[in-house]
Amino acid sequence: MTTIVAEHDLTCGQIVRLIHGDLTQEKVDAIVNAANAQLAHGGGVAGAIVRVGGQEIQAESDLWVREHGPVSHERPAITSAGRLPCRYVIHAVGPVWGEGDEDTKLRYAVTGSLALADEKAFTSLALPAISTGIFGFPKDRGARVILDAIVDYFADKLDASLSEVRITLIDEPSVAIFADEFSHRWPGSVISV
Repeated sequence: MTTIVAEHDLTCGQIVRLIHGDLTQEKVDAIVNAANAQLAHGGGVAGAIVRVGGQEIQAESDLWVREHGPVSHERPAITSAGRLPCRYVIHAVGPVWGEGDEDTKLRYAVTGSLALADEKAFTSLALPAISTGIFGFPKDRGARVILDAIVDYFADKLDASLSEVRITLIDEPSVAIFADEFSHRWPGSVISV
C-alpha cells in the first residue's frame, strides 16, 4: 500500500511528496536506484529493483558500465525499467559514509538524477533515501541534504519538465525522519505518519 505522508508545493510549481511505500511499485516516468559505481545491483534498493524489474536491468547496467566506465556521483546512468511499472530507472551513486565530502556527493547524486530526468523531459520521478541504507549515511542528515538538493535544483531551474518528485521509502523509521524534516521545513506539510 502506498500512502502520501507529506507534500509541499515549491514556489516554482513542482510538488515534493513523501511516500510510505514500495519504490518498485511507483507508476512514474522514472525511479532512482541507489546504486554503486559498478552498477552491481546486489542488495538494498538496487537488489529489489532487479528482483522485481528483471535481470534485463542488470544486463543493461553491465553494458552501460562497459561502454562508459564506472558511474560518477555527478552523472547517473539510465536504463529501461524491465517489468517495473515506471518507464525508466536512473542509477545514482551516492556516497559511502566515511569516504569524505559525503554531503556534496549526495547532493550531486540527487541533482544529477533531477537533471537527467529533465533532460529526458520526464514529468515525474521517485527516489529513495540515497546512501542512508547500506552506505551508512545518517538518515536525518540525508533527509536534510536530499531536500536541500531538490529545493535548490528547482530554484535554479525554472523551466524544468519535472512537476512531481516523490521520496518513496518503505521503512517506517526513514519515513518518520523524513516527515520530521518536512514538518520542520514546511509546517503543515505532513498529512499522516
